[in-house]
Amino acid sequence: MPREEGGRYGPTVDLCQPCHSSVHRFLSNRELARLYPTVEALRAAEGLQTYLNWIRKQRVERITSRRGRR
Repeated sequence: MPREEGGRYGPTVDLCQPCHSSVHRFLSNRELARLYPTVEALRAAEGLQTYLNWIRKQRVERITSRRGRR
């Protein structure tokens, strides 16, 4: 749940920076809050399917976030 939509103190999901950026590229915070409140719903989001199909095929050993976390 995006902070702007009331998710400041709720549970969080760790995403690598490329996935986090892609989520926000394809979906607005309002859509995230209202239509995709769970990881399972987000994985099923029609707008992310092309990206998810591509990233699943990538050989990635390590992707860090901007803060340097794994």
